[in-house]
Amino acid sequence: MENVQKNRVTGLVIAAFIFALDQLVKYIVSVPLALKERGESIEILPFFDLTWAENYGVSMGMLTANTEWQRWLLVALTAVIACVVLLWMWREKNRFDIWALALVLGGALGNIVDRARLGYVVDYADFHIGTFRPFLIFNVADAAITIGVVILLARVLLFGDNSENPVRDEEDSAGPKENRPKENRADSKLENENA
Repeated sequence: MENVQKNRVTGLVIAAFIFALDQLVKYIVSVPLALKERGESIEILPFFDLTWAENYGVSMGMLTANTEWQRWLLVALTAVIACVVLLWMWREKNRFDIWALALVLGGALGNIVDRARLGYVVDYADFHIGTFRPFLIFNVADAAITIGVVILLARVLLFGDNSENPVRDEEDSAGPKENRPKENRADSKLENENA
C-alpha cells in the first residue's frame, strides 16, 4: 500500500506542476509578450506560432458560454468533472493511470481558473504546416488533458482492465503474499522451487 500512496502523492505533485506551468505560460503570453494587444502572431518556428485566442467553450468549441450564467454553469460543470478525476485518481492503484489522471486534473484546473477569472480560456499554441492547422489553437492545460486521456485509452485498449495490467505493482494487484488465496501461494511456492 505504501507504493500506491507514494504514487498518489506523486500524482498530486504532477497535477500541481501542470497547473503552475499552464498558469505561468498564460501569464507570459498575456503580460510580458502582450499577445492580445499585439494583435498578431509571434513566429517561434516555421511550424509553430504564438497566437492569441479566447476559448469561451470547451474542447473543439463545444458548449460555448455566451452569457454569464452559462459561463458559471460551465465552471461548475468542469469543477465537478475535476472532482471526479481527483476521486478517481485517489482510488486508482495503477501508477501510470494515476499519473495520466494527474495530467488531466492539472490541465482541467488550469482551464477552470481561466474561465472563472476571465470568462474564457487563454489559448496560444498554434501548430501549422503552411496554412494547414491540424489542431485548434491550444494551451499547456489542453495538451496535458489530451496526453492524459490518450495514456488512459492506450492502457485500456492494450492491457484491458487493471487486473490484467502487467505494469501494476505485484503487491497492488494480488495483495501481500500472506493475504493471497492458498492456490496463489502454492503457485508462488512452486515457482520459487522451480527457479
